[in-house]
Amino acid sequence: MSDEKQPSTGAPRPTGKRQLSGAATTSTGSYTDKRVVRVEDKKEDSFGGSVGSFPGEVASELKKVVWPTGKEMVQYVLVTFAFLIVLTALVWGVDALTGLGVEAILAP
Repeated sequence: MSDEKQPSTGAPRPTGKRQLSGAATTSTGSYTDKRVVRVEDKKEDSFGGSVGSFPGEVASELKKVVWPTGKEMVQYVLVTFAFLIVLTALVWGVDALTGLGVEAILAP
C-alpha cells in the first residue's frame, strides 16, 4: 500500500529498527555492570616531570615494548624494501611517460 492510500493517524510513521516486545533489552543492572570505572589519575600541577625521574620512566616504558624477533625483523625489512622498489618503479614510470609526453608536445 502506498502512503497516499493509507489512512492518516496524525502521527508520523516511525522508521528504523523497532523493538518487538516494547521493552528495552538492556536492563539498568546489566548496564551498570558493563560500565567502565575510571581510575582517578593523580593530579599533576606542573607540566612534565623532573629530569631525574625521566630515565626511570623511560626504562619502565621500554619494559612494556613487545620487541620483534629476528625472523619478524627480516620480514619487515624485506617488505619495506619490496614496497620501496615498487614505489620507485611507479614514480620512475610516471616520470618517464610525462617526459615523453612533454617532449612530444614541445618538439617540432
